[in-house]
This record gives sequence, C-alpha cells and structure tokens, in this order.
Amino acid sequence: MQNQIEAKPPIMVTDTDLLRLQEYFTVSSCGANDAVMQAIDDELARAQVIVSRDVPPTLVTMNSRIVFENVSTSRRREVTLVYPRDASATQGRISVFSPVGAALLGLSVGQEIDWELPNGRAARFRIAEILYQPEAAGDHHL
Repeated sequence: MQNQIEAKPPIMVTDTDLLRLQEYFTVSSCGANDAVMQAIDDELARAQVIVSRDVPPTLVTMNSRIVFENVSTSRRREVTLVYPRDASATQGRISVFSPVGAALLGLSVGQEIDWELPNGRAARFRIAEILYQPEAAGDHHL
C-alpha cells in the first residue's frame, strides 16, 4: 500500500501546538497506539513550525473546527481537532492521536492527504472548510 500513497503535502504546525503535542510523547496515557504515535511524530518532524500569531486562517490547528471530506467516499464530516483529554465522539471532538486526527493536523483548506488507516486501509482526506480556528479568533490560549 505504501507505494500507492502519493507524497504528503507540506504542512505547518504552530510552535504552541508542537510543544503541547511533544509533552504527550512523554505521557503513556494519551490512548494512541504505537503506529499512530509514530505517524504523528513523523508529521511533526516534517512540519514547518510557525509562530501562533502568524497562522493563516485556512490552517488546521489544535482546537480548530473543520469540515473534511473522505475523497473516495465523498463523505463529509464536521469535527473539532482536540487533545486526547477533550475527545468525545458524540460531540464530534476527535483526538489528534486518532488515525484521522493525526492526518488532519497542519493541513490547509483545499489540501488533500493520503493516509493509512488501521488494518491497512487507506483514505484520501481533503480539508473543505475551517469553521473556527483559535488563532484566527484571537484565542491564543487554546
């Protein structure tokens, strides 16, 4: 499957999000499996790190409410990307340490990414819309 997955698009992560996410790597209770932890670590390593106050409003950052599409199924979902402690499937709050959450962090509106899911399945996700981004709203403390 790996040879069928296209090169990943460039991503950006805020300096604040990077520091907070790195703290989770020292905590074993974040609920992620090793493969997801490795995927997030790989994504953070390739990300361009930017200052929180310089974030474009089209970027998926932590605590952003977004609409994304599974391109192969045309299914759209509205979710908020959160830290594990705030995750709630019933409230549409997905953990960045979930397979889908890990794929979405750092993408911008219109970008697509091929992402390997559990059990060897793969999906292509596209960011359709940012409904709320803390940095754009001036909520730099989130």
